[in-house]
Amino acid sequence: MLDRARTAVRDVPGGRDGRRMLLVQFIDKIGTGLWAAAVALYFTYVTHLGVGQIGILVGVSGALGIAGAPLAGRLADRFPVTHVLIGSQLLRAAALLALLTTHDYALLLVLSAIGALPDRASSVLNKLYAARAAGPDRVRYQAVQRTIGNLGWAVGGLGAAAALSFATAAAYQALLIANVLSYVLMAALTARCAEPQAPTRVVRTHDPKSTGAPDTRPPRPWRDRTFLLYTATEAVLFLDDAILQVGMPLWIVHATDAPVGLAPLILVLNSVLVVLFQVPFSRFGTTPAAARRLLAPLAGAYALGCLALSASTTDGRWTATAAVLLAAVALTFAEIIHATVSWELSVHLAPAEAQGAYLGVHGLAPSVQRSAGPLIVTTVIAVGAPAWPVLAAVLAATCLAQNALVRRHETATTTPLSVPPVTVSEH
Repeated sequence: MLDRARTAVRDVPGGRDGRRMLLVQFIDKIGTGLWAAAVALYFTYVTHLGVGQIGILVGVSGALGIAGAPLAGRLADRFPVTHVLIGSQLLRAAALLALLTTHDYALLLVLSAIGALPDRASSVLNKLYAARAAGPDRVRYQAVQRTIGNLGWAVGGLGAAAALSFATAAAYQALLIANVLSYVLMAALTARCAEPQAPTRVVRTHDPKSTGAPDTRPPRPWRDRTFLLYTATEAVLFLDDAILQVGMPLWIVHATDAPVGLAPLILVLNSVLVVLFQVPFSRFGTTPAAARRLLAPLAGAYALGCLALSASTTDGRWTATAAVLLAAVALTFAEIIHATVSWELSVHLAPAEAQGAYLGVHGLAPSVQRSAGPLIVTTVIAVGAPAWPVLAAVLAATCLAQNALVRRHETATTTPLSVPPVTVSEH
Protein backbone atom coordinates (compact mmCIF):
# COMPACT_ATOMS: atom_id res chain seq x y z
CA MET A 1 0.00 0.00 0.00
CA LEU A 2 2.84 2.39 0.84
CA ASP A 3 4.58 1.45 -2.44
CA ARG A 4 1.40 2.38 -4.33
CA ALA A 5 1.31 5.77 -2.57
CA ARG A 6 5.01 6.45 -3.27
CA THR A 7 4.55 5.66 -6.96
CA ALA A 8 1.54 7.95 -7.18
CA VAL A 9 3.42 10.83 -5.53
CA ARG A 10 6.45 10.41 -7.77
CA ASP A 11 4.30 10.74 -10.91
CA VAL A 12 1.99 13.48 -9.62
CA PRO A 13 1.22 16.40 -11.97
CA GLY A 14 2.48 19.83 -10.93
CA GLY A 15 6.18 19.03 -10.50
CA ARG A 16 8.08 19.89 -7.33
CA ASP A 17 5.46 22.34 -6.08
CA GLY A 18 2.76 19.75 -6.62
CA ARG A 19 4.69 17.23 -4.51
CA ARG A 20 5.34 19.86 -1.86
CA MET A 21 1.63 20.62 -1.65
CA LEU A 22 0.95 16.90 -1.22
CA LEU A 23 3.34 16.97 1.76
CA VAL A 24 1.29 19.87 3.12
CA GLN A 25 -1.85 17.76 2.80
CA PHE A 26 -0.15 14.81 4.52
CA ILE A 27 0.93 16.98 7.47
CA ASP A 28 -2.54 18.52 7.63
CA LYS A 29 -4.21 15.13 8.02
CA ILE A 30 -1.67 13.93 10.58
CA GLY A 31 -2.33 16.97 12.73
CA THR A 32 -6.08 16.75 12.26
CA GLY A 33 -6.01 13.05 13.10
CA LEU A 34 -4.14 13.81 16.31
CA TRP A 35 -6.59 16.48 17.44
CA ALA A 36 -9.85 14.91 16.21
CA ALA A 37 -9.35 11.97 18.54
CA ALA A 38 -8.78 14.26 21.53
CA VAL A 39 -11.10 17.24 21.03
CA ALA A 40 -14.06 15.89 23.02
CA LEU A 41 -11.74 14.66 25.80
CA TYR A 42 -9.95 18.02 25.91
CA PHE A 43 -13.21 19.91 26.44
CA THR A 44 -14.29 17.33 29.03
CA TYR A 45 -11.16 16.98 31.15
CA VAL A 46 -9.25 20.22 30.54
CA THR A 47 -11.96 22.89 30.21
CA HIS A 48 -14.50 20.82 32.23
CA LEU A 49 -17.49 21.22 29.90
CA GLY A 50 -20.58 19.02 30.14
CA VAL A 51 -21.78 16.76 27.34
CA GLY A 52 -24.56 19.19 26.41
CA GLN A 53 -22.16 22.12 26.30
CA ILE A 54 -19.75 20.20 24.07
CA GLY A 55 -22.59 19.27 21.74
CA ILE A 56 -23.70 22.89 21.41
CA LEU A 57 -20.12 24.08 20.91
CA VAL A 58 -19.41 21.57 18.14
CA GLY A 59 -22.79 22.13 16.49
CA VAL A 60 -22.69 25.94 16.54
CA SER A 61 -19.06 26.20 15.42
CA GLY A 62 -19.74 23.69 12.65
CA ALA A 63 -22.76 25.63 11.43
CA LEU A 64 -20.88 28.93 11.41
CA GLY A 65 -17.91 27.28 9.73
CA ILE A 66 -20.05 26.53 6.67
CA ALA A 67 -19.40 30.13 5.56
CA GLY A 68 -15.68 29.35 5.26
CA ALA A 69 -15.94 27.61 1.88
CA PRO A 70 -17.64 30.40 -0.14
CA LEU A 71 -15.58 33.06 1.64
CA ALA A 72 -12.33 31.31 0.73
CA GLY A 73 -13.45 30.92 -2.88
CA ARG A 74 -14.19 34.62 -3.21
CA LEU A 75 -10.84 35.56 -1.70
CA ALA A 76 -8.98 33.15 -4.01
CA ASP A 77 -10.46 34.93 -7.05
CA ARG A 78 -8.99 38.22 -5.80
CA PHE A 79 -5.69 37.18 -4.23
CA PRO A 80 -3.06 34.47 -4.91
CA VAL A 81 -4.43 31.13 -3.78
CA THR A 82 -1.17 30.27 -1.99
CA HIS A 83 -1.47 33.49 0.07
CA VAL A 84 -5.06 32.66 1.02
CA LEU A 85 -3.92 29.16 1.97
CA ILE A 86 -1.16 30.49 4.21
CA GLY A 87 -3.57 32.88 5.88
CA SER A 88 -6.03 30.03 6.42
CA GLN A 89 -3.36 27.78 7.93
CA LEU A 90 -2.11 30.46 10.32
CA LEU A 91 -5.65 31.37 11.38
CA ARG A 92 -6.33 27.70 12.16
CA ALA A 93 -3.16 27.62 14.28
CA ALA A 94 -3.99 30.84 16.14
CA ALA A 95 -7.61 29.88 16.90
CA LEU A 96 -6.60 26.45 18.15
CA LEU A 97 -3.70 27.72 20.25
CA ALA A 98 -5.99 30.31 21.85
CA LEU A 99 -8.08 27.49 23.32
CA LEU A 100 -5.26 26.94 25.80
CA THR A 101 -5.74 30.43 27.23
CA THR A 102 -9.28 30.16 28.57
CA HIS A 103 -11.92 27.94 30.18
CA ASP A 104 -14.68 30.49 29.59
CA TYR A 105 -17.49 28.82 27.63
CA ALA A 106 -18.42 31.88 25.54
CA LEU A 107 -14.80 32.41 24.48
CA LEU A 108 -14.34 28.72 23.70
CA LEU A 109 -17.43 28.90 21.50
CA VAL A 110 -16.14 31.98 19.65
CA LEU A 111 -12.64 30.51 19.18
CA SER A 112 -14.06 27.21 17.92
CA ALA A 113 -16.25 29.05 15.41
CA ILE A 114 -13.27 31.14 14.21
CA GLY A 115 -11.22 27.96 13.76
CA ALA A 116 -14.05 26.26 11.86
CA LEU A 117 -14.03 28.92 9.12
CA PRO A 118 -10.50 28.22 7.78
CA ASP A 119 -10.94 24.51 8.50
CA ARG A 120 -13.92 24.32 6.11
CA ALA A 121 -12.10 26.61 3.66
CA SER A 122 -9.04 24.37 3.36
CA SER A 123 -10.63 21.72 1.14
CA VAL A 124 -11.84 24.38 -1.32
CA LEU A 125 -8.43 26.04 -1.46
CA ASN A 126 -6.64 22.72 -1.98
CA LYS A 127 -9.07 21.84 -4.75
CA LEU A 128 -8.58 25.23 -6.39
CA TYR A 129 -4.80 24.85 -6.20
CA ALA A 130 -5.06 21.43 -7.84
CA ALA A 131 -7.31 22.76 -10.60
CA ARG A 132 -4.83 25.48 -11.43
CA ALA A 133 -1.55 23.62 -10.90
CA ALA A 134 -2.46 20.30 -12.53
CA GLY A 135 -4.78 21.58 -15.29
CA PRO A 136 -6.33 18.70 -17.25
CA ASP A 137 -4.70 16.23 -14.82
CA ARG A 138 -6.55 17.75 -11.86
CA VAL A 139 -8.63 14.62 -11.19
CA ARG A 140 -5.56 12.42 -10.89
CA TYR A 141 -3.79 15.03 -8.75
CA GLN A 142 -6.70 15.19 -6.32
CA ALA A 143 -6.90 11.40 -6.25
CA VAL A 144 -3.26 11.27 -5.16
CA GLN A 145 -3.97 14.05 -2.66
CA ARG A 146 -6.85 12.08 -1.19
CA THR A 147 -4.70 8.95 -0.96
CA ILE A 148 -1.99 10.84 0.88
CA GLY A 149 -4.62 12.38 3.14
CA ASN A 150 -5.92 8.96 4.18
CA LEU A 151 -2.40 7.85 5.06
CA GLY A 152 -1.98 11.01 7.13
CA TRP A 153 -5.23 10.29 8.99
CA ALA A 154 -3.96 6.81 9.82
CA VAL A 155 -0.64 8.12 11.14
CA GLY A 156 -2.39 10.80 13.18
CA GLY A 157 -4.87 8.33 14.60
CA LEU A 158 -2.10 5.99 15.72
CA GLY A 159 -0.23 8.87 17.32
CA ALA A 160 -3.37 10.01 19.13
CA ALA A 161 -4.02 6.50 20.40
CA ALA A 162 -0.53 6.36 21.89
CA ALA A 163 -0.86 9.79 23.53
CA LEU A 164 -4.36 9.19 24.85
CA SER A 165 -3.23 6.04 26.62
CA PHE A 166 -1.82 8.40 29.30
CA ALA A 167 -5.30 9.93 29.83
CA THR A 168 -3.95 13.14 31.36
CA ALA A 169 -4.68 16.83 30.74
CA ALA A 170 -1.08 17.24 29.60
CA ALA A 171 -1.56 14.57 26.93
CA TYR A 172 -4.65 16.33 25.54
CA GLN A 173 -2.83 19.67 25.53
CA ALA A 174 0.17 18.08 23.80
CA LEU A 175 -2.06 16.82 20.98
CA LEU A 176 -3.53 20.31 20.57
CA ILE A 177 -0.07 21.87 20.39
CA ALA A 178 1.07 19.21 17.91
CA ASN A 179 -1.82 20.17 15.62
CA VAL A 180 -0.92 23.86 15.98
CA LEU A 181 2.68 23.10 14.98
CA SER A 182 1.42 21.15 11.98
CA TYR A 183 -0.42 24.25 10.73
CA VAL A 184 2.69 26.41 11.15
CA LEU A 185 4.79 23.87 9.24
CA MET A 186 2.15 23.73 6.50
CA ALA A 187 2.25 27.52 6.14
CA ALA A 188 6.05 27.46 5.84
CA LEU A 189 5.92 24.79 3.13
CA THR A 190 3.10 26.53 1.24
CA ALA A 191 5.16 29.75 1.21
CA ARG A 192 7.78 27.86 -0.83
CA CYS A 193 5.25 26.87 -3.51
CA ALA A 194 4.98 28.99 -6.64
CA GLU A 195 1.58 30.50 -7.35
CA PRO A 196 -0.17 28.42 -10.05
CA GLN A 197 -1.41 30.27 -13.10
CA ALA A 198 -5.01 31.40 -12.71
CA PRO A 199 -7.47 30.87 -15.57
CA THR A 200 -7.64 33.62 -18.17
CA ARG A 201 -10.28 36.13 -17.23
CA VAL A 202 -13.09 36.33 -19.76
CA VAL A 203 -13.97 39.87 -20.81
CA ARG A 204 -17.05 40.31 -22.99
CA THR A 205 -16.95 43.48 -25.06
CA HIS A 206 -20.23 45.12 -25.97
CA ASP A 207 -21.84 45.10 -29.38
CA PRO A 208 -20.58 48.13 -31.40
CA LYS A 209 -24.22 49.00 -32.18
CA SER A 210 -25.09 49.23 -28.51
CA THR A 211 -24.22 52.02 -26.09
CA GLY A 212 -23.58 49.75 -23.15
CA ALA A 213 -20.21 49.42 -21.44
CA PRO A 214 -18.16 46.23 -21.69
CA ASP A 215 -19.32 43.56 -19.25
CA THR A 216 -16.31 42.82 -17.07
CA ARG A 217 -18.25 41.38 -14.13
CA PRO A 218 -17.53 37.68 -13.50
CA PRO A 219 -20.51 35.31 -13.28
CA ARG A 220 -22.04 34.92 -9.83
CA PRO A 221 -22.67 31.40 -8.54
CA TRP A 222 -25.61 32.54 -6.41
CA ARG A 223 -27.43 33.52 -9.61
CA ASP A 224 -26.49 30.35 -11.50
CA ARG A 225 -29.49 28.07 -11.06
CA THR A 226 -27.78 25.08 -12.69
CA PHE A 227 -24.78 25.29 -10.36
CA LEU A 228 -26.94 25.77 -7.28
CA LEU A 229 -29.03 22.71 -8.19
CA TYR A 230 -25.84 20.75 -8.81
CA THR A 231 -24.50 21.78 -5.39
CA ALA A 232 -27.79 20.68 -3.79
CA THR A 233 -27.46 17.21 -5.35
CA GLU A 234 -23.87 17.07 -4.13
CA ALA A 235 -24.96 17.68 -0.55
CA VAL A 236 -27.08 14.52 -0.82
CA LEU A 237 -24.36 12.42 -2.45
CA PHE A 238 -21.83 13.34 0.24
CA LEU A 239 -23.96 11.31 2.68
CA ASP A 240 -21.58 8.38 2.21
CA ASP A 241 -19.36 10.09 4.79
CA ALA A 242 -22.07 10.15 7.48
CA ILE A 243 -23.15 6.60 6.69
CA LEU A 244 -19.61 5.21 7.01
CA GLN A 245 -18.37 7.36 9.89
CA VAL A 246 -21.54 7.59 12.01
CA GLY A 247 -24.21 5.25 10.69
CA MET A 248 -22.38 1.97 10.33
CA PRO A 249 -20.83 1.84 13.85
CA LEU A 250 -24.21 2.66 15.41
CA TRP A 251 -26.03 0.19 13.14
CA ILE A 252 -23.58 -2.62 13.98
CA VAL A 253 -24.06 -2.06 17.71
CA HIS A 254 -27.81 -1.49 17.85
CA ALA A 255 -29.34 -3.44 14.98
CA THR A 256 -27.20 -6.44 13.99
CA ASP A 257 -25.65 -9.58 15.42
CA ALA A 258 -22.25 -8.61 13.98
CA PRO A 259 -19.45 -8.31 16.56
CA VAL A 260 -18.98 -4.82 18.02
CA GLY A 261 -15.26 -5.00 17.22
CA LEU A 262 -16.17 -4.87 13.52
CA ALA A 263 -17.01 -1.15 13.81
CA PRO A 264 -13.43 0.23 13.96
CA LEU A 265 -12.28 -2.35 11.40
CA ILE A 266 -14.81 -0.93 8.94
CA LEU A 267 -13.03 2.43 9.08
CA VAL A 268 -9.66 0.74 8.57
CA LEU A 269 -11.06 -1.16 5.58
CA ASN A 270 -12.40 2.11 4.17
CA SER A 271 -9.00 3.80 4.41
CA VAL A 272 -7.16 0.85 2.87
CA LEU A 273 -9.55 0.67 -0.10
CA VAL A 274 -9.29 4.42 -0.71
CA VAL A 275 -5.49 4.26 -0.69
CA LEU A 276 -5.48 1.30 -3.09
CA PHE A 277 -8.16 2.37 -5.56
CA GLN A 278 -8.67 6.16 -5.54
CA VAL A 279 -5.81 6.88 -7.95
CA PRO A 280 -6.55 3.99 -10.37
CA PHE A 281 -10.24 5.00 -10.47
CA SER A 282 -9.37 8.61 -11.30
CA ARG A 283 -8.58 7.68 -14.91
CA PHE A 284 -12.26 6.93 -15.49
CA GLY A 285 -13.32 10.53 -14.79
CA THR A 286 -10.80 12.75 -16.58
CA THR A 287 -13.38 14.42 -18.84
CA PRO A 288 -16.84 15.79 -18.03
CA ALA A 289 -18.59 13.20 -20.19
CA ALA A 290 -16.65 10.34 -18.59
CA ALA A 291 -17.34 11.70 -15.10
CA ARG A 292 -21.05 12.01 -15.86
CA ARG A 293 -21.20 8.40 -17.05
CA LEU A 294 -19.83 7.28 -13.66
CA LEU A 295 -23.06 8.48 -12.04
CA ALA A 296 -24.81 5.24 -13.11
CA PRO A 297 -22.39 2.87 -11.30
CA LEU A 298 -22.37 5.35 -8.41
CA ALA A 299 -26.14 4.91 -8.06
CA GLY A 300 -25.65 1.13 -8.09
CA ALA A 301 -22.95 1.27 -5.41
CA TYR A 302 -25.11 3.40 -3.12
CA ALA A 303 -28.09 1.10 -3.62
CA LEU A 304 -26.06 -2.06 -2.95
CA GLY A 305 -24.54 -0.61 0.21
CA CYS A 306 -27.84 0.55 1.68
CA LEU A 307 -29.66 -2.69 0.80
CA ALA A 308 -26.86 -4.72 2.37
CA LEU A 309 -27.25 -2.74 5.59
CA SER A 310 -30.97 -3.46 5.55
CA ALA A 311 -30.25 -7.17 5.07
CA SER A 312 -27.68 -7.21 7.90
CA THR A 313 -30.48 -7.46 10.48
CA THR A 314 -30.90 -11.10 9.48
CA ASP A 315 -30.38 -13.49 12.40
CA GLY A 316 -26.91 -14.99 12.57
CA ARG A 317 -23.53 -13.56 13.44
CA TRP A 318 -21.79 -14.61 10.22
CA THR A 319 -24.61 -13.52 7.94
CA ALA A 320 -24.77 -10.12 9.61
CA THR A 321 -20.99 -9.74 9.42
CA ALA A 322 -20.93 -10.61 5.71
CA ALA A 323 -23.73 -8.14 4.97
CA VAL A 324 -22.01 -5.35 6.90
CA LEU A 325 -18.71 -5.99 5.11
CA LEU A 326 -20.47 -5.97 1.74
CA ALA A 327 -22.10 -2.66 2.66
CA ALA A 328 -18.75 -1.20 3.75
CA VAL A 329 -17.06 -2.19 0.48
CA ALA A 330 -19.95 -0.94 -1.68
CA LEU A 331 -20.20 2.39 0.14
CA THR A 332 -16.43 2.87 0.06
CA PHE A 333 -16.45 2.41 -3.71
CA ALA A 334 -19.37 4.84 -3.84
CA GLU A 335 -17.16 7.30 -1.95
CA ILE A 336 -14.27 6.71 -4.37
CA ILE A 337 -16.45 7.11 -7.47
CA HIS A 338 -18.23 10.17 -6.14
CA ALA A 339 -14.94 11.88 -5.30
CA THR A 340 -13.79 11.36 -8.91
CA VAL A 341 -17.07 12.62 -10.36
CA SER A 342 -17.27 15.61 -8.03
CA TRP A 343 -13.73 16.81 -8.73
CA GLU A 344 -14.25 16.92 -12.49
CA LEU A 345 -17.84 18.15 -12.71
CA SER A 346 -17.54 20.91 -10.10
CA VAL A 347 -14.59 22.45 -11.99
CA HIS A 348 -16.28 21.88 -15.34
CA LEU A 349 -19.45 23.72 -14.28
CA ALA A 350 -17.48 26.63 -12.80
CA PRO A 351 -16.70 29.46 -15.26
CA ALA A 352 -12.95 30.02 -15.42
CA GLU A 353 -13.16 33.70 -14.52
CA ALA A 354 -15.07 32.93 -11.30
CA GLN A 355 -13.58 29.55 -10.48
CA GLY A 356 -12.87 30.36 -6.84
CA ALA A 357 -16.34 31.74 -6.12
CA TYR A 358 -18.04 28.76 -7.75
CA LEU A 359 -15.90 26.15 -6.02
CA GLY A 360 -16.47 27.99 -2.76
CA VAL A 361 -20.23 27.58 -3.18
CA HIS A 362 -19.69 23.93 -4.10
CA GLY A 363 -17.77 23.59 -0.84
CA LEU A 364 -21.06 24.20 0.95
CA ALA A 365 -22.19 20.70 -0.06
CA PRO A 366 -19.79 18.71 2.18
CA SER A 367 -20.12 21.34 4.90
CA VAL A 368 -23.90 21.06 4.98
CA GLN A 369 -23.61 17.27 4.94
CA ARG A 370 -21.32 17.32 7.97
CA SER A 371 -24.00 19.21 9.88
CA ALA A 372 -27.15 17.50 8.59
CA GLY A 373 -25.75 14.09 7.62
CA PRO A 374 -25.46 12.59 11.13
CA LEU A 375 -29.04 13.64 11.90
CA ILE A 376 -30.34 12.05 8.69
CA VAL A 377 -28.43 8.82 9.26
CA THR A 378 -29.42 8.49 12.90
CA THR A 379 -33.06 9.01 11.85
CA VAL A 380 -32.70 6.15 9.37
CA ILE A 381 -31.24 3.98 12.14
CA ALA A 382 -34.11 4.89 14.47
CA VAL A 383 -36.67 3.84 11.83
CA GLY A 384 -34.86 0.55 11.22
CA ALA A 385 -34.20 -1.80 8.31
CA PRO A 386 -37.08 -0.53 6.06
CA ALA A 387 -35.52 2.94 5.98
CA TRP A 388 -32.33 1.83 4.20
CA PRO A 389 -34.07 0.95 0.89
CA VAL A 390 -35.73 4.37 1.01
CA LEU A 391 -32.35 6.05 1.44
CA ALA A 392 -30.99 3.87 -1.39
CA ALA A 393 -33.78 5.12 -3.67
CA VAL A 394 -33.11 8.75 -2.70
CA LEU A 395 -29.38 8.44 -3.42
CA ALA A 396 -29.92 6.63 -6.73
CA ALA A 397 -32.54 9.19 -7.82
CA THR A 398 -30.13 12.00 -6.93
CA CYS A 399 -27.46 10.43 -9.15
CA LEU A 400 -29.93 10.30 -12.05
CA ALA A 401 -31.02 13.89 -11.41
CA GLN A 402 -27.41 15.08 -11.41
CA ASN A 403 -26.78 13.18 -14.63
CA ALA A 404 -29.72 14.91 -16.31
CA LEU A 405 -28.66 18.31 -14.97
CA VAL A 406 -25.10 18.01 -16.29
CA ARG A 407 -26.33 16.61 -19.61
CA ARG A 408 -28.59 19.65 -20.07
CA HIS A 409 -25.64 21.90 -19.31
CA GLU A 410 -23.52 20.12 -21.92
CA THR A 411 -26.29 20.51 -24.48
CA ALA A 412 -26.74 24.21 -23.68
CA THR A 413 -23.07 25.15 -23.98
CA THR A 414 -20.50 24.68 -26.71
CA THR A 415 -17.55 25.22 -24.36
CA PRO A 416 -15.60 21.94 -24.09
CA LEU A 417 -14.43 20.67 -20.71
CA SER A 418 -10.85 20.64 -19.63
CA VAL A 419 -9.87 23.08 -22.40
CA PRO A 420 -7.88 26.15 -21.37
CA PRO A 421 -10.17 29.20 -21.21
CA VAL A 422 -9.82 31.98 -23.78
CA THR A 423 -10.89 35.58 -23.95
CA VAL A 424 -14.25 35.92 -25.65
CA SER A 425 -15.50 38.93 -27.59
CA GLU A 426 -19.02 39.62 -28.76
CA HIS A 427 -19.31 41.26 -32.16
